[in-house]
Amino acid sequence: MKIIFAGIIGRYPWGGVTWCSLMYLLGLRKLGHEVHYLEDTGECNYDPEINAIATNPRYALDYIDRNLRPFGLGGNWCYVDYQGGHHGIAQGKWERICREADLFLILSGGCWTWRDHYLSIPVKVFIDSDPAFTQIAIHEALKEYQTNEKKRWYVDFFRTYDHLFTFGANIGTPRCGVPTDELNWHHTWQPVCMDLWTPPTGQLPTRAEWTTVMTWAIESFKDIGGYKNQEFLKILNLAERCRAAGGPHIELAINGPKDFLRERGWRCVDAFAVSVDLWRYHAYITTSRGEFGVAKNTYVKTCCGWFSDRTACYLSAGRPAVVQDTNFSELLPTGRGLLAWRTA
Repeated sequence: MKIIFAGIIGRYPWGGVTWCSLMYLLGLRKLGHEVHYLEDTGECNYDPEINAIATNPRYALDYIDRNLRPFGLGGNWCYVDYQGGHHGIAQGKWERICREADLFLILSGGCWTWRDHYLSIPVKVFIDSDPAFTQIAIHEALKEYQTNEKKRWYVDFFRTYDHLFTFGANIGTPRCGVPTDELNWHHTWQPVCMDLWTPPTGQLPTRAEWTTVMTWAIESFKDIGGYKNQEFLKILNLAERCRAAGGPHIELAINGPKDFLRERGWRCVDAFAVSVDLWRYHAYITTSRGEFGVAKNTYVKTCCGWFSDRTACYLSAGRPAVVQDTNFSELLPTGRGLLAWRTA
């Protein structure tokens, strides 16, 4: 098949985001499909060089090409900027590729615009990487569907898809109370390219710290809330207790309140510094002793079954993971390598 895959590599040019999309592209290609990468968010991109949202897509374009080209995908991408300008593959050629495509696969915010050549693709699939948040937002938008044009557009955007998938393993099941309304959500696990993560036999971690890469709070879904900071505050004294018992240090690559956390025993490094490119992120994970991870409060309280693609990378690298349970433990084997924890 000819597949158009939409992601947010340029919008958020960080290692973890890049790996998430890249492993779809490489996995689909390994299965024998012809893959093309698209980014058409209608938004400007973050530019780390100026530490701001930029109207000039220069950094995004360079970043996409720099990370896709080594994998043989340098000529297989199109970035549509916020003004509609096409970069990478020229607009005319891109429209022809889309009209010849068999499948349009969108990972969360990779494309928010239904252009005619996208609509012409026979099968359109959305993959939700933020379970519970997405379904709750749709549910709330339905309440104002008749009176609010923006809310109506949001609901209709999802109705246009032929199939909807989510990283929330329990969404739409009796194990989770998140409303799904008339939409039918199917579960999918995030793919991992094992050959890119599995270390040589016998290679041990070079660092003693348990680590993770995390965002303290996010800008999206502000009306819903329920971010990692709420869950983290419940275990704030864990690092000090761990060290007092002779245990290892826990290091957070975080964009949150580093001084506040350091005062309470956590080691902190800048999340952007370890995520600025594909391989620096890879090295941070593969050299770590293991992962200690916290989930977003909304994932935890809804029991949506979300499981992190980052954690999957730690495990693929032969690193154990001790991560907060979102009820994924009912579906994935735990106890060896993967340990799920809960607060009281």
